[in-house]
Amino acid sequence: MKVMTVQETARLLEVDERTVYRLIGRGELPAFKVGRQWRLRLSDIEGWIEGQLRLREGAATYQAGQLRLFEDSAAAKATTVKRKSGFKDSAFSENNGLPVHRWVPWIAGFSAGFVGDVLDRYSDGAGTVLDPFAGVGTTLVTAMLRGRDVCGFEINPYAAEACELKLAIDKIPLGELADSVEDFRLRVTEAVQSGRRPLSRAPEGFVTRARFFSPEVERKVLLVRDYVSSLADVWVRNCFRLALASELVGFSNYSYEPSLCRRATAGKSAVADAPVVDMVVAKLRQMLEDIRRTRAGVERAGGWPERRFYRGDFFQKEQELAGGSVQLVITSPPYLNNYHYIRNSRPQVYWLGLAQSPGDLKGIEQDSFGKYWQTVRGGEPVALGFQMRDLQEAIDTLRERNVEKGQYGGRGWANYAATYFNDSHRFAGALARLLRPAGRAVVVLGNSILQGVEFKTDVLFARICEIAGLRVEDVTLLREKRTGTSIVKSSVRRDDDLQRTALYESAVILSKPA
Repeated sequence: MKVMTVQETARLLEVDERTVYRLIGRGELPAFKVGRQWRLRLSDIEGWIEGQLRLREGAATYQAGQLRLFEDSAAAKATTVKRKSGFKDSAFSENNGLPVHRWVPWIAGFSAGFVGDVLDRYSDGAGTVLDPFAGVGTTLVTAMLRGRDVCGFEINPYAAEACELKLAIDKIPLGELADSVEDFRLRVTEAVQSGRRPLSRAPEGFVTRARFFSPEVERKVLLVRDYVSSLADVWVRNCFRLALASELVGFSNYSYEPSLCRRATAGKSAVADAPVVDMVVAKLRQMLEDIRRTRAGVERAGGWPERRFYRGDFFQKEQELAGGSVQLVITSPPYLNNYHYIRNSRPQVYWLGLAQSPGDLKGIEQDSFGKYWQTVRGGEPVALGFQMRDLQEAIDTLRERNVEKGQYGGRGWANYAATYFNDSHRFAGALARLLRPAGRAVVVLGNSILQGVEFKTDVLFARICEIAGLRVEDVTLLREKRTGTSIVKSSVRRDDDLQRTALYESAVILSKPA
């Protein structure tokens, strides 16, 4: 029986050590400890590989069948032609292997490859690139690494902290960070093994249905927090904070499916213990490698461009930017699907100390683009703040659905839809003000289905932008399939019959008349 170390396993699988630790922590890859070190049987690793290959073969067969069906329609053939000369896939998953982008998994983001394509096609190499809904910084980092001046806004405090750190790569003291990582590994490992009780306490305001961490995992996480709080340099400390936060859910009793839920609900076993210190160290070493490579590359290319970043609501802070000062906007506002970005990042927000109680998140929910169904469902009917007859008719139709359910039926969802499109109208006006003449905006959106009523959000947003004085150059399909939520039933009511409707994602291409 051949036994492998984590390092040997990582080399065999051609992944970084952090990935192996994550698989061990989630119970997906069998492992055992010899003293302080994890060990894996080669036969278990090979069995796991075979299982992954079977899954991939099944998915490929399914996708091939879907493709044959899809190509039967003329619209599908037109879409295929667009893709051959179009953009790379917008899905964030591509970023998981890219330096700097891979620091934080983010389900709502889009890919650096897509951003690169947009820059190639619509940028003249000068002027500011803006992302009003920056998330964890895909647009801003990609443009920065190409030497472009960037500006971004982000209301989610966890995403904002991640984005801000990525944009400050040149400020991180590499030597101090490297020394701290090794010191952390030794000291916190010793604290874990000695049974030391942590000084830190779990955030009281963070309440979950089931215990978020097992007792042993929680002790380890709190010992990590003890160490992080002792770090003097703010950028070193923020590297440790982000490394912990990015792995936090991975060794918890919750997972993203795609919304945050208990592992048990997703059919996964609880995590009794996990190599917390090893996983944080692996993430920090990955960050160190990326920082070194990125800094060397940018400095060889001529130095760092201007970077401006604002934590908070774009609508409240966009006056910080002069009118006509932006050459290119690449962004993706929240979709009309009620994916609750704030609630789904609660573990990171609370464990990083960015919120102390649910009340701290209320203002963020109220200020977020489109609000959330939960924040507007129970109020008076929300009126559409501009004239668009067919959109008004769709909202009126929605309001009459499932009236017996009160705010949980069409009435509540109609308030959500009207609020969303009112914010879309505000956003279109902001784009018209900020773009310079002949400047462009590429806005990624997806359609939505609420209570059986479909909203082609991309097309509606394009028309709203025309009202604001912008020119619509194109609405380009990026993906014909994407993940929905519990409110999206993939069916719409047409003439009293339910018909299945695909969820898709498009790029709306806008320009400001010269």
